[in-house]
Amino acid sequence: MTAPISETLDDVETARQEGRRKIDWAREHMPIMASLREDFQDEQPFAGERIGMAMHVEAKTAVLAETLAEGGAEVAITGCNPLSTHDDVSAALDAHGNVTSYAERGVDDDEYYAAMEAVIEHEPTITVDDGMDLIAAIHEDYPELIDTIVGGCEETTTGVHRLRAMDDDGALEYPVFAVNDTPMKRLFDNVHGTGESSLASIAMTTNLSYAGKTVVVGGYGDCGRGVAKKAAGQNARVIVTEVDARRALEAHMEGYEVMPMREAAAEGDVFITTTGNRDIITEEDFEVMKDGVLLANAGHFDVEIDLVALEEMAEEVTEPRDGIEAYVMPDGRELNVLAEGRLVNLATPVALGHPVEVMDQSFGVQAVCVRELVESGEEYAAGVHDVPDDLDREVAEIKLAAEGVGFDDLSDAQREYMGSWQHGT
Repeated sequence: MTAPISETLDDVETARQEGRRKIDWAREHMPIMASLREDFQDEQPFAGERIGMAMHVEAKTAVLAETLAEGGAEVAITGCNPLSTHDDVSAALDAHGNVTSYAERGVDDDEYYAAMEAVIEHEPTITVDDGMDLIAAIHEDYPELIDTIVGGCEETTTGVHRLRAMDDDGALEYPVFAVNDTPMKRLFDNVHGTGESSLASIAMTTNLSYAGKTVVVGGYGDCGRGVAKKAAGQNARVIVTEVDARRALEAHMEGYEVMPMREAAAEGDVFITTTGNRDIITEEDFEVMKDGVLLANAGHFDVEIDLVALEEMAEEVTEPRDGIEAYVMPDGRELNVLAEGRLVNLATPVALGHPVEVMDQSFGVQAVCVRELVESGEEYAAGVHDVPDDLDREVAEIKLAAEGVGFDDLSDAQREYMGSWQHGT
């Protein structure tokens, strides 16, 4: 049986102290979570609930977990990626009286899923997921728990795609909010968070500049848009690859070069995939790439860069820097893969994930969605649900108030005008 992280670390007290420093720093810069935490502490909306979480266990996530716990919940948490956990943060979380953390960095596949099962053994009444592995495991291996689960929340694009496919097949048996798709998540976390954190992690891992380089962005959804925007802002030439004609046209009209990956492969210095799909960069692309290229993935799973093919092509693999594997081709070219092809903004040794302020917004949406499930979960049928707009607006208003930013409201006449079809020329 998987043990909580406090039972596996050699110096757990030192880890807890360092993790607590990271969490406290994040808390100081998360005014939305501070406001919600104050309400939750007073009202105890989650008393009696058991919340199972599978997320990237770092400082901002810890603030969310503790906020839910301080609202009365018993929280069990593990990682949603083998390389994204910060062990010190996990240990600090595990010291909270209402939290048990099984998350540990660097686990193999068996250990990863064993920790997921350890969370499920707490018999959660609510799930909070990033990538849908927790929901999938419950449906596949613990279906007897579904009747007592009120609902869930899904954080990321890949997880929502999986959930919608599951829902289309009639296999999703409890309601889940698509947190990823709501404006307060999508417009900020996906665009600014992914753009800033991915480029920062690559730069810190390599100690290289973007200026004058060609950055190839695989996919022009919200995440790809953010990466392209931020790379251009650092004086890179940006090429976008896409499979959707409308997104390709959008990228073209926003000033980026657009071409198939087969052509971009020979042009790029840095490649960043953002699609949530597999086989974005494959053997044919590796064959024409320049010596010294950087290959990074900002999608959820490590399938966007075909590492199996790359390893088969390489004569040897070296580690020129922590977090970088150089695949040496027969002709002497070296293709450098960051973070084993996993989420580059969370899985390199120096990765810190999205900026704190961005995650304050996303986790604020998560928190109010959990509250909605507790208060009104019986109103939602099994399946994927959009986040109610009033909850999204609530989080935005808390943020604006914290920033001291005022905004207008509609007058009664304006509301009447917008709600009427009878006003003509």
